[in-house]
Amino acid sequence: MSSTELYVVMGVSGRTGSSVARYLLRSGKRVRAVVRDAAKANIWASQGAEVAIACLTDEAALINALSGADGAYVVSPQQYTVNNLFEQAELIASTIAEASAKAQLPKLVALSSIGADRSSGTGWIAMNRMLEQYLSKVELPVTFLRAAYFMENWSPMIKAAEEEGVLSSFLAPLDRKLPMIATDDVGRIAAEALCEEWHETRIIELQGPAEYSPKDIANSLTQVFNKAVNASVISTSDWGNALAGSGMSEAAIEGFIEMTQALNSGYIVFTDDTNIDHRQGNIALNTIIESMAAHSNS
Repeated sequence: MSSTELYVVMGVSGRTGSSVARYLLRSGKRVRAVVRDAAKANIWASQGAEVAIACLTDEAALINALSGADGAYVVSPQQYTVNNLFEQAELIASTIAEASAKAQLPKLVALSSIGADRSSGTGWIAMNRMLEQYLSKVELPVTFLRAAYFMENWSPMIKAAEEEGVLSSFLAPLDRKLPMIATDDVGRIAAEALCEEWHETRIIELQGPAEYSPKDIANSLTQVFNKAVNASVISTSDWGNALAGSGMSEAAIEGFIEMTQALNSGYIVFTDDTNIDHRQGNIALNTIIESMAAHSNS
């Protein structure tokens, strides 16, 4: 058997997890991909990964998936369709923490978010804070990646922007620049961090090569579509109606609204703590916009 390090990767059906797994495999590392659905096993087995079948609330299955590994990338998938999404997130966080300790995992990297340092008023980000809190209680070297706003969050708005020439934005004001990052950059940095050596809890804040405003998104779409696209703020009084057909539960919608209001007010920001590491991605906004636009027309 190869002596190359073995890393467990959760969330391989999502953007960052799949990216972490691909980067590790390309780097010659062994990967054990954790999937809940056995039907998805072949996707990763065909790429050379081991596969473990486990639900993130099944402690015994997670212990088995994590055992014998040199480290793991963990995420807490947020279930926006259910009303008890915060309770589910806490159960997942506690289960991952317990399983990591019992599997004697040497180290782990966990995806979190800017704003996870805030104890209240952050909406969805409270679920990332739960994961940080539970893993912090485990006596293992843990790295928390506090990622900025994902560039790909604009994907649901792309098709309408092309058809109507208007980019609807929950973020305001329209010219206020925010740190954003491509999920593939998150995956790359996570894979690199996982291969590093450290001995205590550490926090790394992630952002892309530049900050962008909703107007910047609209300008990029104007270039891609070769037609004018203007950014327009969705009035806060219309947020509920705008999200009504999204498939999100009432609790999830409330969490989204609280999180977005916290972003708009500046309550959620990167910290000023000089002990926190900062790393930048290198994928520019235009690259992601072009990719999203192509997919919206496919």
